[in-house]
Amino acid sequence: MKSKWILVAAACLGLGLASVPFWPRSTGMPSVSAQGQSASVAPAAGGVCDASGKMAPPFTLKDMNGADVSLADYKGKIVLLNFWATWCGPCKYEIPSFVKLQDKYRDQGVAFLGLSVDDPAENLKPFAEKYGINYPLLVGLGREDVQDAYGPIYGVPITVMIDRQGRICKTHAGLASEAQLEREISALM
Repeated sequence: MKSKWILVAAACLGLGLASVPFWPRSTGMPSVSAQGQSASVAPAAGGVCDASGKMAPPFTLKDMNGADVSLADYKGKIVLLNFWATWCGPCKYEIPSFVKLQDKYRDQGVAFLGLSVDDPAENLKPFAEKYGINYPLLVGLGREDVQDAYGPIYGVPITVMIDRQGRICKTHAGLASEAQLEREISALM
C-alpha cells in the first residue's frame, strides 16, 4: 500500500516538473508574456537593448544544403536567430512574417537565420520550398551545444535578436508579431 502512494506522489511530481518549461524564467533579457509581448520594448540608444550587453555565442552550423554558416558571417548585421521545428504550429505561423521582413530589410543589413532544433537537412528543403523561405535554414539536430548557449531552449519558437555589435538584444519566447519585430528592427537600425 505504501509503495502505491509513493508511485502516486512520484507521478504528481513528474507532472508538476513537466510544466516547468512553461513557467517564466529569468534570462537577463526583458521579460516575455505568454503572448510573446515583451515587457520592455524600446532598446537603448546605440543598439544596446539589454543592460547586460551579453555577446551572442559564436557558432558554425551546416545549412540545409550542407554549407557551413557561421554567426561571424553576419558581423555588422542585425540578426534574428529563430529556433524552430517543422512540426511546430506557431513556428509555421510566424514564417510568412519572417519572409516578408527579410525581403523588406535585407538591403539594410538585417538577416534572419532559422535554426531547426530537431529536423535533418532532408526535411528542411521541401519545407523551405513550401513556405517560400528566403533565409538560411540551419541544421541544429545533434547540436544541443548551440541551443544550450542561447538557452536553455525549453520550447519553440524562440527568436533571439542580435544587434550590429553582436550583442543579444532581446529574446522572444513564443510568437512575436510582425509589427513588434518591425518596431524592434527599426530601433536597431
